[in-house]
Amino acid sequence: MHWEAEAHRWAAWARAPQHDAYWYYREAFFALVPPAGRATLEVGFGEGRVSRDLIARGHRVTGVDVSPTLARLAAQADRTAHYLLADGAALPFGAGAFDLVVAYNSLMDVDDMPAVCAEIARVLDPRGRLCVCVQHPIWDAGKFVGPGPDAAFVLGPTYFGPRRMRDTLERNGLSVTFEGWCFSIDDYARALETAGFVIETLREPRPGPTAPPTTRGHRLPIFLMLRLVRRV
Repeated sequence: MHWEAEAHRWAAWARAPQHDAYWYYREAFFALVPPAGRATLEVGFGEGRVSRDLIARGHRVTGVDVSPTLARLAAQADRTAHYLLADGAALPFGAGAFDLVVAYNSLMDVDDMPAVCAEIARVLDPRGRLCVCVQHPIWDAGKFVGPGPDAAFVLGPTYFGPRRMRDTLERNGLSVTFEGWCFSIDDYARALETAGFVIETLREPRPGPTAPPTTRGHRLPIFLMLRLVRRV
């Protein structure tokens, strides 16, 4: 299991203040998230930083993840949330158990993304919301050639997915390897449509004011953010 092997490296990476893009994109994401209701589910909580930010905004959070080490690290950081080991494609909850589901950078890490979308729809109240962030598919489709902020972005062999991704990043003495799937916008849209969702809001946010001026997110969207409702 990839993220179990990377758990401690990921926790160190994610918890270093202002170290990665989360710190200057999170306000754009939480602008999409409805106010706290009766019950919020986070699918793929990782080391828990999104759950902690949800709790800080008044949400009653249950989180699921497949990594025992990440679950332990998340619980050690904040015992307010209820963290469970579970597969997103087989959620251990009844129909309509939550009025908000959050999937922050987790749908590209699962092996059966359409099945996870279907399970989210099942456990979501018909009047609830699903809030999603994924790495932007265009970001997955190419790379910058050169180190400078004005380096050209060159598309790779294909934009279309799904295809496997593996990439190791090193910064400020920390290192983490990402592994998952590259999907197109069409892949995500079809999976969500099949699960019974319609898009209420779609954003390709620019980085917030704390981002360094050289970040390439000023030139190309790093993330795709969605708020969705159940089709009636």
